[in-house]
Amino acid sequence: MDALVLSFKALADETRLRILKLLEDGELCVCDITAALDMTQPNISFHLGILKEAGLITDRRQGRWNHYNLNLSGMLNRVLLPTAIERIDGEKVAADRLRLNAFLDAKAGGKACCNPKGI
Repeated sequence: MDALVLSFKALADETRLRILKLLEDGELCVCDITAALDMTQPNISFHLGILKEAGLITDRRQGRWNHYNLNLSGMLNRVLLPTAIERIDGEKVAADRLRLNAFLDAKAGGKACCNPKGI
């Protein structure tokens, strides 16, 4: 029951829902999420910590950067996450996607913080 309560508390915040929506398409670095949401890295890390504690995301470290993914390993997450994510829509999410795509384009060109060529 504690896991269920943590999951619903984690899902009760717009910023965390926006993060989950971004992760829907695959793994992202913390700098990608920071750029997409146009927020500070400590703020994003706070929200990522709550999502991770709830078991909704996983992370892996590469150099000095953390990369995040949806955690679809448990039955609850395989049902809960896609159901929540499909209901997230709106102008903020569209703007998040535009900022993310612009940042990823710059990153591919070697102009971003965690560019694989720069590690």
